[in-house]
Amino acid sequence: MPTERRTVPPGAIELYNQYIHGEISRRDFMDGAQKFAVAGLSATAIISALTPDYASAQQVSRTDERIRASYVTLPSPQGNGYVRGYLVRPFSADSRDATPTKLPGVIVIHENRGLNPHTEDVARRFALANFMAFAPDLLASVGGYPGDDYQGGQLFGKIDNTKKFEDVVAAALWLKGRADCTGKIGVTGFCYGGTVSNQLAVRMGADLSAAVPFYGQAPAVADVPKIKAAILAQHGALDTRVAGMWPDYDKALKAANLPHDGRIYPDSVHGFFNDATPERYNQAAATEAWTRTIDWFNKYLRG
Repeated sequence: MPTERRTVPPGAIELYNQYIHGEISRRDFMDGAQKFAVAGLSATAIISALTPDYASAQQVSRTDERIRASYVTLPSPQGNGYVRGYLVRPFSADSRDATPTKLPGVIVIHENRGLNPHTEDVARRFALANFMAFAPDLLASVGGYPGDDYQGGQLFGKIDNTKKFEDVVAAALWLKGRADCTGKIGVTGFCYGGTVSNQLAVRMGADLSAAVPFYGQAPAVADVPKIKAAILAQHGALDTRVAGMWPDYDKALKAANLPHDGRIYPDSVHGFFNDATPERYNQAAATEAWTRTIDWFNKYLRG
């Protein structure tokens, strides 16, 4: 696992976030990056520093004998026709000599780049915590994650948002209905995936038991009463735009009498959980956030 070695200031990280999320053009990013030249950082240096290093960040090997993993394609008639994803279960739950153990399920939703190695690694971590996890690739309809986050982001913007969300709904209902699932499912996701986690809680109502959105935008206050899931929101304090949505969301969840909690981690930027990007990663915050996530799902998916 990488250690923290942040050299890029938060302002440069936020500028990069806007660029990689398609909020500003490459020209605007390059122009904006010039103000950091005084610190010895060029736009090229910022991109290089924030390029994911998936190999060194991997926590659970793809060939780890403690898990069973496969890629599964399932229908999504209201979405893009089908969605492909990464299904992971603990090896111990699927003995050849016994009926598969029913486990609670977790949908893991990626950022706006597609199903990259980091998201797959997170799914494997859930399997080691004795959940079954399914991480859909919302780029499946355009060939899947292309192996490059920037290219993935470009493809992501070309797919209809409504259809992408319906692909998530299809994945959640498929996981919930599997014979080897207990029927209790939760959702977690990062950035875009965090926003969609909140949206899925609105959409699924009582069919979703828990949601743990990481730095995701809050749903409309008027939609909060539709939520029946237990919500744990996790934000970085330096991610002021998104973290600033939490107080109103908190009030709306209280008014709806829903079980919920929120944590804003100090000295943490947008993407602080992603250990594949050391310049964003905050090891202390990520470790605490993971512990809270597992505790939350254990409480609300196993009851």
